[in-house]
Amino acid sequence: MTDEEKKIEEPTEKAPEEAAGTEKPEKKSRKEKAADKKLEKELEETKAELAEIKDSHLRLAAEYDNFKKRTAREKEDLYFLAKSDVIRKLLPVFDNLERAGGATGEALEEGVKMILSSFREALTGIDVQEIEALGKPFDPALCEAVFHEDDPEKGENEVTQILQKGYVCGDKVIRHAMVKVAN
Repeated sequence: MTDEEKKIEEPTEKAPEEAAGTEKPEKKSRKEKAADKKLEKELEETKAELAEIKDSHLRLAAEYDNFKKRTAREKEDLYFLAKSDVIRKLLPVFDNLERAGGATGEALEEGVKMILSSFREALTGIDVQEIEALGKPFDPALCEAVFHEDDPEKGENEVTQILQKGYVCGDKVIRHAMVKVAN
């Protein structure tokens, strides 16, 4: 046999791609290459857009967290300011009570009256008003009836006695007045 005949009879070794069961890729046309480039460009744009959205999301989450912390601090500060404002208005009453502690006789009586007066002023200063209910029709939004009496001289559901004063701040009830109601 000649060398050429041997080549024909001997099985030829396959390329590694063919041995693995894959075929050699065919050459791509210009259109396919352009389409591939277009897809690659779109993929890169999508990746960039995703990275931008992730960054925006992280910034928004951090901003929201900062907002919550800032709001909590502001709420605490506002509560402290309101509380200290009320305490500041009540401290003169406390000072007067301490002074009255050392008084006796008429001075004590006069001191207690002055303390009540200064306490009323302090309450007015923080917009707290006493509920005026005596002699008026019973209002369940402002009063709590704890006693009932039959009195022909009084009107229907008229408040005849205040057992414990009630107070409002603006239009909100702080404490309902405890009252006795007639008929």
